[in-house]
Amino acid sequence: MRFAHLICLTLSLSALAWLPFAGGCGGGQREFISLGTAPVGGVFYTVGSAISEVVNEHRGESNWRVSAESTGGSMENIRLLTQGKLQFAMSNSSITYFAVRGEGDWEQAHDVRAVMTLFPNVANFVTQADSGIESIADLRGKRVFLGPEGAGFEYFVNPILAAHGMSIADLEPRYGSQQSAVDLLGDGAVVAAMIGGGVPNPALSQMAQANPIRMVPYDEAAKEKLIADYPFFEAAMIPGGTYAGLDEDFQGLNVGSAHLITHADTDEQLVYEFTKKIFENREQIASRHRAAKDIRAETVSVANGTEFHPGALRFYAEMGADSTTVDHD
Repeated sequence: MRFAHLICLTLSLSALAWLPFAGGCGGGQREFISLGTAPVGGVFYTVGSAISEVVNEHRGESNWRVSAESTGGSMENIRLLTQGKLQFAMSNSSITYFAVRGEGDWEQAHDVRAVMTLFPNVANFVTQADSGIESIADLRGKRVFLGPEGAGFEYFVNPILAAHGMSIADLEPRYGSQQSAVDLLGDGAVVAAMIGGGVPNPALSQMAQANPIRMVPYDEAAKEKLIADYPFFEAAMIPGGTYAGLDEDFQGLNVGSAHLITHADTDEQLVYEFTKKIFENREQIASRHRAAKDIRAETVSVANGTEFHPGALRFYAEMGADSTTVDHD
């Protein structure tokens, strides 16, 4: 069994030992489970922390200790799952889509599986209200913030730009944390910033509070093509009033829902029980971050291009939910 990083802790033993999950972790011994998230301050870390806290509070007889680990985000999480250094992780489903197929810049196909679809990752270009930027085409040749370098944003930014007849080479890209994007846009160092995550997004809220901003609209034909070509793109509406000064609904794009993932070899019973505890306590998780309100019966088993783990499928079958079969070839 591949569960190499569960730790068995006993009262009589001061050292920590790495042991397989299905092996000798019984008899009152604590089982440690690591959940990979993203840098502190982002939605992934906050929701992942809420999941860990609530599962710990409702662990029952499982004797788990779940810990939310701050990581570099989706790409690092997938590699850490492959290395056996995490048991569960959060990821953008667009990034996972390419990882399980070994496409794009992935050096290999990663044998990970979906556990639960969590919430939409709504992303769009934002600009100052007086910038003169009216469309994505207007970004050509301009300085544009594209997200944290190496975090995998290119896996949804590239298709978006391609659908609008462009590529990253047509921009002067800038990279950094979403917090840095607030300063870059406010100072005029970039004309637009790609901001994504759960709604409401903290960085976007800060931008809207600091200066009048506008969402750069997607071309409707380009948006329809993206949704038709990739299973992880979906239409998404940001309600008016979500952000200061933006009173009208904005027809945006879910660029790959956040989902919980694990390795294909993770113990089926563990995945079943972990999935069940999250779902049964979803309202308490949502009370700690609004993005988690989208953990709903009708969405948790929605496929986004990655095959579901058998343990998760068993729970969804019990609750009467279906999941689309996914072929990674």
